[in-house]
Amino acid sequence: MFAATQSRPSLYTLPFWLLSTSNFLFSASFSMMIPELPAYLEGMGGREYVGLIIALFTLTAGLSRPFSGKLTDRIGRVPVMAFGSVVCFVCGFMYPLALSVWGFLLLRLIHGFSTGTKPTATAAYVADVVPADRRGEAMGALGLFTATGMSLGPAIGSWLAESFSLNVMFYTSSAFALLSILILLRMPETLTGREPFRWGLLKLKADELFDRNARWPFWILLLLSFSSGAVLTVIPALSMKLGVANKGLFFTVYTIASLVVRVLFARTSDRYGRVPVLLVSSGALAVAMGMLVLAGLADAAAPVWFWAGCVVYGLSWGMNSPTVQAWTADLSDEHTRGRAMATMYIALEAGIGLGAVVAGWLYNHMAGGTQASFAASALLALVSVGALWWRWCKK
Repeated sequence: MFAATQSRPSLYTLPFWLLSTSNFLFSASFSMMIPELPAYLEGMGGREYVGLIIALFTLTAGLSRPFSGKLTDRIGRVPVMAFGSVVCFVCGFMYPLALSVWGFLLLRLIHGFSTGTKPTATAAYVADVVPADRRGEAMGALGLFTATGMSLGPAIGSWLAESFSLNVMFYTSSAFALLSILILLRMPETLTGREPFRWGLLKLKADELFDRNARWPFWILLLLSFSSGAVLTVIPALSMKLGVANKGLFFTVYTIASLVVRVLFARTSDRYGRVPVLLVSSGALAVAMGMLVLAGLADAAAPVWFWAGCVVYGLSWGMNSPTVQAWTADLSDEHTRGRAMATMYIALEAGIGLGAVVAGWLYNHMAGGTQASFAASALLALVSVGALWWRWCKK
């Protein structure tokens, strides 16, 4: 079905580089405004709704996954990727026009369609154009561009807002998305037997909501991504408690550690297998969460545990993310690969959302809520280790 995979044995082909560049621009586009949006919403009088900035975005992304998976398998990878970039392009121009709290929140809801569509089709496209025995390396290489965009985007956005204005930042976000779209137009479609879009394709059957072939990656990623929601929610407070003035520094160090792993160990899961690598990386995640529990005790050694946990956390996700993506591609049927990727991403968003809600509740309602959040994350990571060990032994 996908002749491109067989006729292009090399990993670093022109389509791969185009896709990676498009992904960098796309991730930078939607991430560059994130640091400035809380103050922007507060300026409108919506301080009590600041927590919805990410929640609404993630909600729409999660709800759109089954649709994006089906459309990826029916109308093509490139159109679905382009749609996600178009949403970013339009929303960037709309933010300066959203002058009310409710208008802003509605726009955040719409903006979420971008990450609910483009990553699904992107993962399917990568699986199509690279050799099966190099998918782990490919997902890691693509992740380098995505993570770089996610880390540079906020810095670019804050610089633009401070040096020029918020509107310049919003329009620059749109410009990045536009460049992402233009790159996609040069990419060949990998899906054969494509259908034209029709509204009937948006009607989902029960078996189109979840891909059973991806059930193992789904449950493992659901357990592991709980930690991401906890980290996003309580790390800023822990940073302040420990006297770390820059609340975003944890995420910078974590991203650097993640990128190092992707560069140095890109082919590990291709050589040794997906499950063995996930066993190690899931164990590392549990260790990282344990270190952050110790950091939450705020004793003299707390900063050491804080930064050690940060680095190990980044190392674990540098292995986890591309390996789970490659594993999902391995298990998927080529005719429903988009659905499998959508199932995997549903687990990611559900885990992050659940982790954020639980961590927020623990932080606000019990003493030692920060430590409890990380302890719960460590426990779930250990559950994933047990499940992976059982599967490995069963094989």
